[in-house]
Amino acid sequence: MSDLFSSAGLDQSAPRPLADRMRPTRLSEVVGQDHLVGPDGILSRLIASGSLGSLVFWGPPGTGKTTVARLLAHETELHFEQISAIFSGVADLKKVFEAARHRRSMGRGTLLFVDEIHRFNRAQLDAFLPVMEDGTITLVGATTENPSFELNAALLSRARVLIFKSLDEAAIQKILLRAEEITGKSLPLDEGARDSLVRMADGDGRAVLTLAEEVWRSAKPGETFDAEQLQEIIQRRAPIYDKGQEGHYNLISALHKTIRGSDPDAALYYLARMLDAGEDRLFIARRLVRAAIEDIGLADPQALVVANAAKDAFDFLGSPEGELALAQAAVYLATAPKSNAVYTAYKAAMRVAKEHGSLMPPKTILNAPTKLMKNIGYGATYRYDHDEPDAFSGQDYWPEKLDRQHFYEPVDRGFEREIRKRIDWWERLRRERRGEGE
Repeated sequence: MSDLFSSAGLDQSAPRPLADRMRPTRLSEVVGQDHLVGPDGILSRLIASGSLGSLVFWGPPGTGKTTVARLLAHETELHFEQISAIFSGVADLKKVFEAARHRRSMGRGTLLFVDEIHRFNRAQLDAFLPVMEDGTITLVGATTENPSFELNAALLSRARVLIFKSLDEAAIQKILLRAEEITGKSLPLDEGARDSLVRMADGDGRAVLTLAEEVWRSAKPGETFDAEQLQEIIQRRAPIYDKGQEGHYNLISALHKTIRGSDPDAALYYLARMLDAGEDRLFIARRLVRAAIEDIGLADPQALVVANAAKDAFDFLGSPEGELALAQAAVYLATAPKSNAVYTAYKAAMRVAKEHGSLMPPKTILNAPTKLMKNIGYGATYRYDHDEPDAFSGQDYWPEKLDRQHFYEPVDRGFEREIRKRIDWWERLRRERRGEGE
């Protein structure tokens, strides 16, 4: 029935969202993706070559993935078929493939656009392989998630991944100007509010048009909103952030690296981004503890204490007061002296432990709870360090088949400077006492 209305043109009189009315009709009208559809863009070159091939479009929402796929079908004279991985199963795929085979037998190819393709499981993705290989379909899949993690290798080996960029401010402004041209009315916003609206779009062209429609609906004749009024009207769009997906890992990685890089302001920014998006506060706290261990270590032994205390403070206070403890810990860690010496030493020790198997410690430092063990030398010649000069015996604690190893090399920063002095002093005593016994 909907096809009858569409073919009669009756659907054009029905209310349509601004984003739909503004959908580009030519690739040259797509904004913000010049690297793909510009004169020297990848897709422009593929169209000119006459060979498109299967593609995966990877990028944030509202960057034109669906529109470009539809326009590609038009440019290459392929039948455009669209399905969503959210609503489609194997039975639906079989019907689509059968229709594509029939179409191919009649001399026309099919561009199959699969939205949210990462939602398909491995078996469903494998179903595409034979129809891609024999040319039944040209697949164009769209995903907001990293294809390397979400799509299987067999499909990726048969498709080219093209990255859609988040729209910059210039592209968003261009979309707003075109919206004003199409509607024949200016947005009732002063300059500051307009800039704020662009930022709220978060690089999403569809989102900014939805927000613009809200502004037009809210304005009285002759009214102009400033940035503060705009915030009240549209209540700000939620940040693009899926706690179970890539955005989640990107931001926590950014927080960790800014702490490691000793930039407290950047650390606070990424912390605020995650808190604002509703990230699990204890997930953040765990990463702060990890950063204290991996990147600060004994250069500031208090770092781990502070990170753990921040976690406990949040548990005790809850939100929002407890979030200040996380901010305090992030700043402390970012401004602390850095050392990964213990982290590096641990990995080196683990490697040697695995390589050399179950070597017996020297009998000198083994307890002898039985007479037999004592008779075969367990604990013999052991020297109790507290009874030695400087509380240091300098004994050899390493297995007989393993030479003395050096894993831990303190850096010349923070508290590890003092540790370095102690280790050097003990090494000097060890050499001296080893010389006395020779």
